[in-house]
Amino acid sequence: MIFDDTIAAISTPIGIGGIGIIRVSGNDTIPIVNKIFRAGSKKSLLDTASHTITYGHIVSLEGNVLDEVLVMLMKGPKTFTREDVIEINCHGGPVPLNCVLMELIKAGARLADQGEFTKRAFLNGRIDLAQVEAIMDIIESKTELSLSQAVGQLEGKLSKQIKIYQDMLIQIIARIEVSIDYPEYDMDEPITSDFEEELKELLDKLRILLKTADTGKMIREGVKTAIVGRPNVGKSSLLNALLEENKAIVTDIPGTTRDVVEAYLNIEGVPFLLLDTAGIRETEDIVEKIGVEKSKTSIEEADLVLVLIDSNEGVTEKDLEILRQVKDKKLFFVLNKTDLGNHISQEIINKYLLEGEIVYISAKKQKGLDALKVAMKNFVVKGQVSIAGGVTLSNRRQKESLLHAITSLDKVIEAIELGLPEDCLAIDLHDAYGHLGMIVGEALKDEIINELFGRFCLGK
Repeated sequence: MIFDDTIAAISTPIGIGGIGIIRVSGNDTIPIVNKIFRAGSKKSLLDTASHTITYGHIVSLEGNVLDEVLVMLMKGPKTFTREDVIEINCHGGPVPLNCVLMELIKAGARLADQGEFTKRAFLNGRIDLAQVEAIMDIIESKTELSLSQAVGQLEGKLSKQIKIYQDMLIQIIARIEVSIDYPEYDMDEPITSDFEEELKELLDKLRILLKTADTGKMIREGVKTAIVGRPNVGKSSLLNALLEENKAIVTDIPGTTRDVVEAYLNIEGVPFLLLDTAGIRETEDIVEKIGVEKSKTSIEEADLVLVLIDSNEGVTEKDLEILRQVKDKKLFFVLNKTDLGNHISQEIINKYLLEGEIVYISAKKQKGLDALKVAMKNFVVKGQVSIAGGVTLSNRRQKESLLHAITSLDKVIEAIELGLPEDCLAIDLHDAYGHLGMIVGEALKDEIINELFGRFCLGK
């Protein structure tokens, strides 16, 4: 795809720093920058070799020196956007950066839209959609593990695997199309006997990949972990103990926490978004009532729920009411205040706490926290494909596309078992191929593309 304009934007964060970078991309990049750049060697950028850095000054169209800079020139197609690209390394203050940017606009460039550099890289075939999403995931990565997952996707691990699956489908589709177009060459044995096992093998591989979706999403976004329980059971104390800082206010007064307090916790590379919720109880306090409703919303949205119970007081009717509200979630029962004693019998555990993992702690005395962290990490990675080196899905869009592909292939298997004609199989096989392609951005709708690139900053 050829774009008929040249874009420019500041690519480094707003603020004061040693260096600030302005990126320019488009067919007229070199002549536009050449209008306002004076090289120390007096050499024109039009005569400068690709992938070199030149020292000089940015000069306004009126002849005033604006900044001392280094200009990195990269000629397409060996660039991020596959267009001519120049990066101007200025001094890192907002005034010189904006002055240079405005001169570029006067010289003929256009201010880039959000994510337009990456959008051009995508539309020019430099990267696919899975790699586009990986770029944003790298920028937003919260731990080394989430960074590793995103880098693997940017390198094309997921894209290459999807291509392998598509190639398998193409070979099967080709055999069916030949059978449909040239029926005189039909064998006595149905052609479906040649590839039914291949399809089942492919389905098994796709279902294994599907299992990584929730794990990949949690690695990328953080595991939403709601800490719930009745008032004064130690929720805020647990949050502070896990974070090793006084993030939440702790008092002996019930209802101290009025809003959901959020904080990230890194457990051996796995990010957890901890949600310290207001104690769930009936109350006439309008502010506390709002906090209780927010707590219930946090429970609904959570990937994991830590139900805190006061082991010294035992399981109360209020605890049972909370258990009824969270019974459909993935639960850890955290029995707190074990330093004061444990009055929860095995009979109670067998009756009420059997469906979730049980961890004994004392938030106040810092006991049992390591065991809780291990349990939380295992919730994410236990039994899953290796995140650090494996292929994973990382977001809902990818998961939905894969689910549609699996559904289409299930229909093919069903059609084979029912003995339906081969042209019926071809329709669902083409659908499966298309849904796999959606994972990497083939045949993507314009509105989805625009929404995706709208997440990026101006200089990316």
